Amino acid sequence: MAWAYTLALLFFSALVAAKDLYKILDIHPSASKTDVRHAYKKLSRKYHPDKNQDPAAKDKFVDIAYAYEVLSDEEKRQVYDRHGEEGLKAHEGGQTQHANPFDMFSNFFGGGYASPQTRRGPTSLTEFEVELADIYKGASIDFMIKKRILCDHCRGSGAASDKDIHTCSGCGGSGVKLVKQQIFPGMFAQSQTTCNECGGRGKIIHKKCPHCDGMKVVDYTAHYTLEVIPGMPEGHEVVFEGEGDESPDWEAGDVILRVRSRRDKGSWRRKESSLYWRETIGIDEALLGFDRNLTHLDGHEVRLIRKGPTQPGFVQKIEGEGMPLFENRNLHGDLFVEYNVVLPIELSPQQRRKLSEAFQTESNHDEL
Repeated sequence: MAWAYTLALLFFSALVAAKDLYKILDIHPSASKTDVRHAYKKLSRKYHPDKNQDPAAKDKFVDIAYAYEVLSDEEKRQVYDRHGEEGLKAHEGGQTQHANPFDMFSNFFGGGYASPQTRRGPTSLTEFEVELADIYKGASIDFMIKKRILCDHCRGSGAASDKDIHTCSGCGGSGVKLVKQQIFPGMFAQSQTTCNECGGRGKIIHKKCPHCDGMKVVDYTAHYTLEVIPGMPEGHEVVFEGEGDESPDWEAGDVILRVRSRRDKGSWRRKESSLYWRETIGIDEALLGFDRNLTHLDGHEVRLIRKGPTQPGFVQKIEGEGMPLFENRNLHGDLFVEYNVVLPIELSPQQRRKLSEAFQTESNHDEL
């Protein structure tokens, strides 16, 4: 009985330990290898000490590198999922040395981080429409982008394995060839041209990667979340740094979303921090006044009161019921309600009676 309890405790500990690594990368235990890689790419950029000045960033950066080192390796991941970190140490013969997180980062991104000499890939700009109610309340909106990422199998080399990459014999690995051309008898000119055997890469691939067919990149659908902040200005640009198309020849560019409100099918309109609503009333309400509620963008009720006649096109200003201010969401702009008066083709008996009673009351009041 004791051994069963101990076994259950060890199993539970393994699950907890396994969950910790997945939590570090903010992914589900069922995440694919591509998802693991994408999470590492995103978080390692965010917590790289050269970019993040938070004192805790370096430790976080190291943890992210370790989590990626384990979860990106199929064999290590299986051991880790079954037996936890202690089981992984036993599998590695008690060795606790891990890859240098900065070398890993450099290898992953193909060189120095954000240096001026680094060639940047294209940046994509997309117009992104959201509901006006989401801009008023704030929202988290999931969306997908189709792009190209480095092949997980060959890490962008295009080769089936490292053994299949050889130095080009035509240029000796330099990527260029020296060509002699005779100008006059006994006189030659020497010029430098790109090696036609390796295309200037200096390397020859003997066996292509079976996953990307030597293309180095594969198609991928990436999932993102746009955080819409209440009061976000029209045309506000949200940058997803380094999330553009990947290539071994450049550092990935950015994905930029230009956020705008979708045209409202109802009567809501926005201009900066002000909101505009068109309210339709009948002839009896226009003449006699009314007390009604308007359902706002977040569902709360705004009371509309008119005690006297309301002219068609009259605009009522209600302070503090407009859009939240982007700089201070505790403050709001104003709401402007424009009244549209609908004239009936003929008055109903109920309307006639209501108007008659109102005019009679007014007449009696004047006589007094």
